[in-house]
Amino acid sequence: MGLSIETTSSSSSQSQWDLMREFVESEGRAAAVLDGGLATELERHGADLNDPLWSAKCLLSSPHLIRQVHLDYLEAGADVIITASYQATIQGFQAKGFSREEGENLLRRSVEIAIEARDNYYNRCAECSSNDTGVGRILQRRPILVAASVGSYGAYLADGSEYSGDYGDAITLETLKDFHLRRVQVLAESSPDLIAFETIPNKLEAQAYAEILEEEDIKIPAWFCFNSKNGVNVVSGDSILECASIAESCKKVVLVGINCTPPRLIHELILSIKKVSKKPIVIYPNSGERYDAEQKQWVQNTGVSDEDFVSYVNRWCEIGASLVGGCCRTTPNTIKAIYRTLSNRSAPALPP
Repeated sequence: MGLSIETTSSSSSQSQWDLMREFVESEGRAAAVLDGGLATELERHGADLNDPLWSAKCLLSSPHLIRQVHLDYLEAGADVIITASYQATIQGFQAKGFSREEGENLLRRSVEIAIEARDNYYNRCAECSSNDTGVGRILQRRPILVAASVGSYGAYLADGSEYSGDYGDAITLETLKDFHLRRVQVLAESSPDLIAFETIPNKLEAQAYAEILEEEDIKIPAWFCFNSKNGVNVVSGDSILECASIAESCKKVVLVGINCTPPRLIHELILSIKKVSKKPIVIYPNSGERYDAEQKQWVQNTGVSDEDFVSYVNRWCEIGASLVGGCCRTTPNTIKAIYRTLSNRSAPALPP
């Protein structure tokens, strides 16, 4: 597609990040734009996600909806899209009656769908004579990266423990490494540009990811994103400083940050991360709504509006955010507002 660079090594995938960063700087933007919530949009398009696989269910039932949501975010200005593999695990697929091989193929399919959406977007850009069609779509050929999502062990359990980080004493470092290993290998082999380790709730799981990346010499660069309930620690109570230090010390990790956390907590968390890490910072909060683990749903009217959400963005960029988007309950409208805000801002150069 002209902007695509084969991801056969960590250095070539790093050059994808460099290419996108240089483009963003040339546009005068303060940061690159990440996509927003996937499940919310899938449900809006008619998907039923009442399933332990959550949004990954659509890999089986309606991959076309996933592709459409990716495309919606690209047309809202996203420079990076995240695959529908957050809750997709080989073990989870096996529990639904699929073979190990079928589970691995579904993981690969999550990356393929995102790449297809990127190709479709580039085709639309080629057919359009202007960057913005006037109907709200942003059609601008630019470097677009695909990040393969890896959710936590708690996401697989589907019991809300990714929001507590409490896996019990029986879950050890080796347990977590054994659980995640093949999934990470399969996703890396599928040629995404990045691997997004998301909603990491405790230090133990971060260490497991770091050891997998280094011991297996995974060639695709990664980001580590943690979640917090108080703006000081990750949700388990582990220090954000200690968690971010794990990301900083892992050479395979190219960004570190926070996701699925209320916007009001982000400012202090960025400052904390910067105390121990010099890596670019990725930020994608949720809408601020509260998740009810027992009811398995978000509590209505507990979040912030898109306008309030976006009001934070410039401040995050001023103190070091390099990649900004949204997580649960954010939409293409949120991402478009972030894109507009960053496009209207006179920006310093992004960090390398």
